[in-house]
Amino acid sequence: MSQTAISETYFFFKFLVIENAELANLAYFISLLKKNQNDSNHTIGVEFGSKVINVCGKYVKLQIRDTAGQERFKSVKRSYYLGATGALLVYNISSQETYNALTNWVTDARMLASQNTVIILCGNKKDLDVDREVTFLEASRFAQENELMFLETSALTGENVEEAFVQCARKKT
Repeated sequence: MSQTAISETYFFFKFLVIENAELANLAYFISLLKKNQNDSNHTIGVEFGSKVINVCGKYVKLQIRDTAGQERFKSVKRSYYLGATGALLVYNISSQETYNALTNWVTDARMLASQNTVIILCGNKKDLDVDREVTFLEASRFAQENELMFLETSALTGENVEEAFVQCARKKT
């Protein structure tokens, strides 16, 4: 397939995974990319990789970046958001502390990302439902009040991880 044909059949989307350093949920990121033979890891302090998914019959190449909320990257936050198609705000359903930080993450995303950036709230660690500190209803209301898409995921089992990216990409294609 020629380079022109490839660019005509692919959409390229930059996605951000935004989370607290305490959550440091790189398993979320890795869970999505683990089947991808072409993912690339860089040592710039930001986990980075790519994956091609099919959304409504169109191929979408996701470029995914995750700083795991590291404070040392606050100075480059604006460039981190620049050109982002989607942002996944990830909290741990078994940690009220990670949920409480969401207001700051939403504020950052709204201020620094473009108005067209799709934002989805992801309650991760669904596999730890017995240890749940944040109810589905509580998070669902927060998402609705802040006009965010919402779903719960499990990086451990892979449940809904790719779906989070698919839902964001679907809004953009």
